[in-house]
Amino acid sequence: QVQLVESGGGSVQAGGSLRLSCIASGITISRYCMGWFRQPPGKEREAIATITPHITSTSSDAYFADYADSVQGRFAISRDNAESTLYLQMNSLNPEDTAVYFCAANTRFPCSRSLEATDFNHWGKGTQVTVAS
Repeated sequence: QVQLVESGGGSVQAGGSLRLSCIASGITISRYCMGWFRQPPGKEREAIATITPHITSTSSDAYFADYADSVQGRFAISRDNAESTLYLQMNSLNPEDTAVYFCAANTRFPCSRSLEATDFNHWGKGTQVTVAS
């Protein structure tokens, strides 16, 4: 079965950085849309960044990366296919980034560019990120 396990969360001061990891099993992550979402206390889950595969005749490992406006320029999503791991590098963190962060995968077809949580059907249990002022 598909399993997603996040790690790397913790407490940091404003302006600091963290790198989250998501180890995926049961899927080949290069074939599917993958993403990071977060849920601040008392708020709805929101998209942070997603990866959408875009395999062409000239590239076997190309993808689109999409970001929420709130993290554009500060966060970066990436993947290591050999390690079956999705990453989220978070820089210039501020208290508004405090949330539980979730890794997600979309194994439905077609897999297209999306920042909608409802398009993802597999989820990790989340990892807490707390940013102190």
